[in-house]
Amino acid sequence: MPAPSPAGFLASAPAGTRVVVRYRIDGGLTDALGHLVSCDARDCTVRTRQADVVIALDAVVAAKEVPPAPERRRPRP
Repeated sequence: MPAPSPAGFLASAPAGTRVVVRYRIDGGLTDALGHLVSCDARDCTVRTRQADVVIALDAVVAAKEVPPAPERRRPRP
């Protein structure tokens, strides 16, 4: 059975799944890494560290689930 398309993966992933999404922007490609907030027939929203990013599904070229972020280290005294 073939893997779902990137848009198909995003549409079927539950909200809260940690994902990385590569998508087209003017001048190239960029990635959004964070938690999937929502996805509908037109776009998905990924909550990154900086902000919620709304991505048109027709701009998505790759998407996958990623493991939880490692814990941040405490600064040395």
